Amino acid sequence: MAGKLGHLMTRLHLTRSRSPASAAAADVPRGHLAVYVGEGRKRLVIPTACLSHPAFVTLLKRVEDEFGFDHRCGGLTIPCASEGDFADIVSAVDEHHHHH
Repeated sequence: MAGKLGHLMTRLHLTRSRSPASAAAADVPRGHLAVYVGEGRKRLVIPTACLSHPAFVTLLKRVEDEFGFDHRCGGLTIPCASEGDFADIVSAVDEHHHHH
C-alpha cells in the first residue's frame, strides 16, 4: 500500500512499538490500537489486524478523502463510521484468526 494511507499505517505501527509509554496508548494492549468512532468520538480498542481488513481500509480512505486524519487525541479518528461498522470488522477479523 503506497501513499498517505501506507504512510499512516506505518506510522501507527511505529508509534505503537516505539513509545509504549505514550499516554493515549497506556491502556491499549499489544497488537491493538485505539480508534475514535462517529460523531461522539466513541473510543474503541481494536486488533491492529483490522488495519488490513478491506472494509477498514475502505473506511480509512473515506476518512482521508472527507476529513483528513486528525491524530491529536492519540488514536485514529473515524467520524464517518459507526460502532456497528467496527463490531462487524472486528468480529470478521476474529473469525479469520480463529480459523488458522
